[in-house]
Amino acid sequence: MILRFISESDFEHLKRWSVSPEYLKQWAGPSLTYPLEDEQLVKYLKDANHPGLSDRLIFCAIQEATQQVVGHISFSAIDRVNRSARIGRVVVDPEFQGKGIGKRMMQEMLRIGFEGLDLHRLSLGAFDFNTAALKAYEAVGFKREGVQRESALFGEQYVDCVEMSILDREWTASRNS
Repeated sequence: MILRFISESDFEHLKRWSVSPEYLKQWAGPSLTYPLEDEQLVKYLKDANHPGLSDRLIFCAIQEATQQVVGHISFSAIDRVNRSARIGRVVVDPEFQGKGIGKRMMQEMLRIGFEGLDLHRLSLGAFDFNTAALKAYEAVGFKREGVQRESALFGEQYVDCVEMSILDREWTASRNS
């Protein structure tokens, strides 16, 4: 698994994977709206991907053997003073779901965050109904911190968002065990 910075040539993947308003909201939260269009994605990329300066780094996940784009993931709210960031906008190509791609993407993000960016803390949120994502995040060491109760409306029903984080020392300890 390789993560590389996203480019405009990758927009078609994100648009194709965003099959419904609910699914787009599941992986992108309220930051992107359905139908996903190039103008939104150009705005999303603006001022991103300058490793020492940007407050967000946006990646595509590439399967090494085939060089196929199989996912998308990003760092946002990068705070270099407090050495923290948030991982978000995580989506795996529906054709590759259930094959461990999400977990491998998260492992690579942890490596980049803790080794490359020298961060102390990474956080994320996932809707409580997204059990596959929650399991993948816990499998790589994220710990549940709490719940934002009824934080998002899906159809007629509010759902909770589970907040999670991992610290640099926890990641180091998990790699050494």
